[in-house]
Amino acid sequence: MGPSQVVEARTCESQSQRFKGLCLRKANCASVCQTEGFPGGDCKGIIRKCYCINPCPESRQSIV
Repeated sequence: MGPSQVVEARTCESQSQRFKGLCLRKANCASVCQTEGFPGGDCKGIIRKCYCINPCPESRQSIV
């Protein structure tokens, strides 16, 4: 057997629909995202907007 590989799951981001104002604390963003049904959130960009983070759905393409 060869060495095992660790595959990191991809994450998808969506701008929060409920977060108001500048996003200065990740914990505040994550709390609002949880009320929107996401597991977490993060502040991003120069204008500091809240983006909700979710695992991307796995694509089900077969390898030929």
